Amino acid sequence: MSLLSRLLKPLLNRGGDDRDPVRPLWHRTVELARDPRWYGAREIGGGGVADTVAGRFDAITLVLCAVLLRMEREPALVPPSVLLTELFVDDMDGQLRQSGVGDLVVGKHIGKLVSSLGGRLGALREALAEADDAALVAAVERNVSLGAGANPPRVAQLLRGLAGALDATSGENLLAARIVLP
Repeated sequence: MSLLSRLLKPLLNRGGDDRDPVRPLWHRTVELARDPRWYGAREIGGGGVADTVAGRFDAITLVLCAVLLRMEREPALVPPSVLLTELFVDDMDGQLRQSGVGDLVVGKHIGKLVSSLGGRLGALREALAEADDAALVAAVERNVSLGAGANPPRVAQLLRGLAGALDATSGENLLAARIVLP
């Protein structure tokens, strides 16, 4: 075996992606963000998140923030939360490339998306800690692309319900992606 192959062997034979254990949670997060209740018009009880690329990104980040906020409260879930965030970044990277964003600017776009996620985490952490929904509705209005006939209080209600369901979910069930949007 050559020196070069011995040096590269650990990199080439890693055995799998260390993020595989949280991949089902990432897929469930995206699935929850696609629930029609986020998008439907006020008249049919929906939140009115814009059914656009920006609106779908906003719905994903809302659900991901709720999941990450739940994970940060349990020390054993903090390392998997980092892996979940890495899956978010990888997915967004792939989406950008698929939509035609060139290699030279993908990193800049990813930086903006991660910054957006961080800002939303902070805003939602504070708003969800409030007893009433006024701060949460304001956070939704600031951070979500809303369509015509939007209902920010309904989005806030869905988000608070999801946060409550996540709080009632064990760490084991969370990692196994057994989450129900109430």
